[in-house]
Amino acid sequence: MTQGDAYKRAGVDIEAAQEAVERIKSHVRSTFTQDTVSDIGLFGGLTSLQRVKEYRDPVLVQSIDGVGTKLQVAEKMNKFDTIGKCLVNHCVNDILAQGAKPLTFLDYAASLKLRPEILEEIVKGEAEACREVNCAIIGGETAEMPGTYRKGRHDLVGCIAGLAEREKVIDGKKIKEGDVLLGLPSNDLHTNGYSLARKAFFRIAGWRINKYIEEFGCTLGEELLKIHKCYFSQVYPLTQKLDIHGIAHITGGGLVDNIARLLPEGLYAQIVFNWPIPPVFRMIQEIEKVPWSEMQRIFNLGIGMVLIVPSDQVRDIRIACKDSRVLGTIGQRKEGEEKVAFQ
Repeated sequence: MTQGDAYKRAGVDIEAAQEAVERIKSHVRSTFTQDTVSDIGLFGGLTSLQRVKEYRDPVLVQSIDGVGTKLQVAEKMNKFDTIGKCLVNHCVNDILAQGAKPLTFLDYAASLKLRPEILEEIVKGEAEACREVNCAIIGGETAEMPGTYRKGRHDLVGCIAGLAEREKVIDGKKIKEGDVLLGLPSNDLHTNGYSLARKAFFRIAGWRINKYIEEFGCTLGEELLKIHKCYFSQVYPLTQKLDIHGIAHITGGGLVDNIARLLPEGLYAQIVFNWPIPPVFRMIQEIEKVPWSEMQRIFNLGIGMVLIVPSDQVRDIRIACKDSRVLGTIGQRKEGEEKVAFQ
């Protein structure tokens, strides 16, 4: 028995890993920018820092996140060409919330048994999303982990780095009474709340993945795999010319926690439910019997990003972001009041 045979018998296929690398090379290289120094295959990715010369006082902004159990929907659909885009877009939005421009992206994909064709579909989606924001995939990791993952299960994580001018970093410290909250619409669930959504639709309602839902205008699987929207092209130009006080990417924690984490002590956000809540959220609530107060802490409810801005800049932002909606205002918080309140 050779060493390769022994490792394969233990559940790890080196040849499959090599095939996967060959399959993804062209997709990864398609994201390389003028800052990319190394080709795929080294132990570490190399990136030139020439771009920092464009900044007076550059700050490196980094984030790491995953797509959670949305991957299980992709597995049910045997469709992996969009989940990579969701991952990149989620990460881009996270550093955009501090006013950063993406620079590099790394991914981690793990499973019980590596299927090169699936990895290629995932990375192809990542590459498409990275090219849209001029961000280079400079490396990654694939892992076969017998004993950790069940058959057919995958995990997918992304790590992003970007740059921001220190004086333009958006961290919520400038938020003040009288500021206005503007919401940008989501593409439904994005990448959060899927454990509850899957329980509602698959376990309680007993629906199949290919069931056509009239309220959605598509099948259940198509609804659940809608791509997490990227807000970079809309929002980043605004961060460079306007005085945006806060940006909340509405992910895990919903509208409540993601807005609350930005607010300085003594302030609260008053939000008025004045936007149409997409049918998928109402359906989950009805099937699972979840109180709306809890829904507000789990899902984005149709608002994927919130900008907190001075009142005199609302008009300019609404002209630039025609799909934006005024959600509410910032006020002084009294003792015992919630940091985010709904009407």
